[in-house]
Amino acid sequence: MLRRLVRSHFALLAAVALAGVALSTVVVDAEKEIPLTKFSQDVGGYGATMTFLYCYSCGYRKAFDDYYNIIREKYPEITIRGGNYDPSGFNMLLSKVLLVTKLLLIVALVSNYDIGRYIGNRFAGWWQWCFNNKLYASMMIFFLGNTLEAQLISSGAFEITLNDVPVWSKLETGRFPAPQEMFQIIDNHLQFANKIEPNPDFVK
Repeated sequence: MLRRLVRSHFALLAAVALAGVALSTVVVDAEKEIPLTKFSQDVGGYGATMTFLYCYSCGYRKAFDDYYNIIREKYPEITIRGGNYDPSGFNMLLSKVLLVTKLLLIVALVSNYDIGRYIGNRFAGWWQWCFNNKLYASMMIFFLGNTLEAQLISSGAFEITLNDVPVWSKLETGRFPAPQEMFQIIDNHLQFANKIEPNPDFVK
């Protein structure tokens, strides 16, 4: 009986297994930092430490690299770190649920598994349309799912701390700091005139 059950629901079991593997991969990736570029690696190892937490899905990594360059040029003793700003736990959880649901729907379509009998009459017509237009429906589910996931995890954050003290928040100000503002923040916060000398060769 178990063998017959597995055989009749093989496609659904395969979809669930695939979704489980995808979810575990997402959980592992969520715990890792974003891949380091040559700019986002720790440098120096002494003096002050500046940390940038930014919205990776918003494309702010390029902005981080630009700030890295200008700060390292003027203040070479500062150690600079960068990483992804994680949104609230509920948004992350919901994005993972969307990912699994998206994969399950696509696998069900590709494997010809009829889930219309499980989803009720309200969605039966929609699923029948998807079943009759598998390629178009799979692409629609994939791109719509990706859009919703990006919206959930896009925080718009660009948060800066200096020696673990918050010095700038894009979430509060709504903008990035200008380079001269950043220099002024660093100078005021650490009183660089007495602690760390700026690079004399820096060209403003």
